[in-house]
Order: sequence, then structure tokens, then C-alpha cells
Amino acid sequence: MIKRTLCIENPCHLKCRNNQLVASYEHIKGCENIPEKIIPIEDIGILVLEHQQITISHYLLDKLVENNAAVVTCNETHHPSGMLLSLEGNTVQSERFKAQIEATEPLKKQLWQQTVKAKITNQSKVLGKWDIANNYLKTSAQSVKSGDADNNEAKAAAYYWSHLFPDAWQFFRKREGPPPNNLLNYGYAILRAIVARAIVGAGLLPTLGIFHRNRYNAYCLADDIMEPYRPFVDVIVRNIVDETSAVDVLTQGLKVKLLKLPTTDVIIDEGTSPLLIAAQRTAASLAKCYTGEQRKILYPEMP
Repeated sequence: MIKRTLCIENPCHLKCRNNQLVASYEHIKGCENIPEKIIPIEDIGILVLEHQQITISHYLLDKLVENNAAVVTCNETHHPSGMLLSLEGNTVQSERFKAQIEATEPLKKQLWQQTVKAKITNQSKVLGKWDIANNYLKTSAQSVKSGDADNNEAKAAAYYWSHLFPDAWQFFRKREGPPPNNLLNYGYAILRAIVARAIVGAGLLPTLGIFHRNRYNAYCLADDIMEPYRPFVDVIVRNIVDETSAVDVLTQGLKVKLLKLPTTDVIIDEGTSPLLIAAQRTAASLAKCYTGEQRKILYPEMP
């Protein structure tokens, strides 16, 4: 079942009734006559709370995390700022925690090699969609060493970002940089929630990364595993800038395009799957790598 991604952009009170999320407007000035909106909690994969005047009941939050939904909060600029996930995402969680914690350095280096190779391969395919020269990336992907000892990821990124967008944009990738960095940031935040949710569902610790290590980052593993998925966000953003140059403000229309990310088709294990489901398969395969059941992470390929 493909879970829904909901984005609440207006003032309202969110509560739970009969295992359903209820958006109520009866106490919102000027909105008292708007009828309630009701969605089954079991259908929700990600809930994005955008407006600063949204209130939410603790009971609803508990029901959402019980169903392994990721709840994303946004700041006053409408950019994601926090995330709530379940602490009990899998019945064999403690067993997988132990395997993850005890993972050897050689294993982690092999897993990171696979991750970087998959990311650069997908980046090369993104450039290929716009007939942009990508042989450098193809070669780079094939030459990634254990642990990415030669830093192919960074070298490939420099080439990729200097070629992805039309020259007129004079684009450089920086989180606080000019548009369309704002679109990329929003898309990556949604992607991070998708991957973090999948990791928890697979019974893994999202804090304990393969490569990323930051004492202040609660989602290091999500930041690792999402790397090969980032190019799927990049495709959406490149399509947007091909359609319009009006991207200074993250409008509702632009967000709608980015929020379609979970249902984007990807190729995984020689079959087609929505990205949300692919992320779950990636996380499950990683858990098996930690427990020694398999040696390779299952990553998506760009169609």
C-alpha cells in the first residue's frame, strides 16, 4: 500500500477520532464554517505541518508514530525544521540495533562504496535525460573504491552541479544559496523524512550512520542512505526550472510538484516501484547487510 504525504498549510486543529486524522476549523477565526477534513491514519506516510497556527493533540501524534508515520514540522519560512518518528518501528529492533552497532569498518566501507557508486550512476542518468555530457560521471561511478577513498563523490558533485541547470541560472549548490536551492532543500527534506521513516521501519538506528558522523545529527543513517535518492529530487527541480523562472518563492504549486516525490517511479531490483516503497526495500536490505544475510544494499536506479 502506498502511503500518502499530507501537507497542512492553513491554521487548524488536528485531532484523532476513530483512528482517523481530523482537521477541525471550528475554533479558527474566519474559518468556522469550513467542514472537517478526515483521513484514515493508516493511509498516512508523512505529515508536513507548515502553518505556525496549527495545533495538534498528543493522542493524534501518538497514533501517527504508532503507525510509523513521519511528522515533519516547518518554521516560519515554511521550510522543514524537525521530524518525529517512532521508537518502535520493528519487532526485531534490538537484534538489528546490535548488528548495526557491531558492524565492522570494512563492512561500512563496502556499504559506503556501494552508496556512492549508486548516487553517481543516478547523477549521470539525470544529465543524460537532458543530453548533457555524462561520461565523466559514468567513469567516476565505476572507479569508486572501498570507503570512497579517492573522494569520487565530491568530485562527481562538482561536475554534476556545474552542468545540471542551464548556464543562464549560474547555479551553485549551497543550502543557503539563491534559487533553485530553495526547491532542492524542500525536496531533500521530504526525501529525508521518507528515508528516516523507512530506516525506523526496518528496525535500525537512524542516528548511527555508515559515513555521516555528527554528534548533533539524529539522522546520520538517513543522510547516508538518501544519497542515491537525491537525483530523483533533482529531476523534479530541473523540470520545474524548465517550465518557469519564478521560483524565488516556494508556492503551493511548486510544493505540490515536490510532494509527489513519494509516488515517483524508480527502478529497483529490475522492477518498477514508487520511491516510498523503494526506500523501505533499501532499508530492509541494509538491515540484512548488517546481520550478514546479504552483502549488497538494494538501491534505486533512475529510469
